[in-house]
Amino acid sequence: MKVVINLETKYNGNKGFRLLNIYERLNKGETVNKQRLADEFGVAPKTIQRDIDDLRAYLSEEHFTEIETSIRYDKAKDVYYLVRLQREWLTNEEATALCKILLESRAFNKTELSRIIEKLIMQIAPEDRKTAESIIRNEYFNYVPLKHEKNLLSPLWQLSKYITEQKVISFYYHRQDGKQSKKLIKPVSILFSEFYFYLIGFDAQNKVDYPIVFRVDRMVDTKPTGETFSVPYRDKFDDGEFRKRIQFMYSGELKTVKFYYSGVLEAILDRLPTAKILEEKDGVYLISAETYGDGIYMWLRAQGEKVKMVYKECN
Repeated sequence: MKVVINLETKYNGNKGFRLLNIYERLNKGETVNKQRLADEFGVAPKTIQRDIDDLRAYLSEEHFTEIETSIRYDKAKDVYYLVRLQREWLTNEEATALCKILLESRAFNKTELSRIIEKLIMQIAPEDRKTAESIIRNEYFNYVPLKHEKNLLSPLWQLSKYITEQKVISFYYHRQDGKQSKKLIKPVSILFSEFYFYLIGFDAQNKVDYPIVFRVDRMVDTKPTGETFSVPYRDKFDDGEFRKRIQFMYSGELKTVKFYYSGVLEAILDRLPTAKILEEKDGVYLISAETYGDGIYMWLRAQGEKVKMVYKECN
């Protein structure tokens, strides 16, 4: 004889299940009504009140220094709700701004983007979620992912572990022209710039001494070689300083470029954080800047007559 077990009946009498269920709802930003919970779980309202008191005691014990984290009662609406410590959660403004940044970055395919956006929206107070969704709805609907359409979250996390563990890795790299080559790299950082994530590393065979840049979506069959590299390779690389000195992620030797510039000064200083104004005459600035590779010339050429090159030299 086949026995059918009613899971709802089985769990409704389980106090642990009720506590977890109620806390999960509160933690998602929902409000709960004592009588409705009592009807749903088939218990007395006093039982639900004891459950809420137990949750309050738990929060008081686990978050005793955080008075903002507590379950409160709204008498007008006859509901309980969770007040969360603000520093542990994103505000409405922060979550919405991050959604806009993600959409503008086009960094992820639609599947991964959707998962992240949904989680960010859940950080927003329930009564404000529709407002936030309406703010990003049109941009989300018209979102155009990058052509490679690859999942990146898992590879990025794995690469981050290799960096932390200082593991030498191998992978096949597919260039834009279709050519493929095998690489042995000492990975030191991951950066994001203009639509793409990049792995920064040093050549494990010491063919070149400057940092090399690889687009993560073009890396295939990435795996550790079993070798590790020493701390000095981490010491000789600084993410922030590298980002200041690279344009369009074109790697190469560190060099200093010097040029005259007659455009909007703020634009050049924002674009080239290492830029130094050497002199100024009649609105024309003599500027020097440190940079890796030749990517800077792409930007300078785009400025047309506003730029006149003086020289470049390797450092």
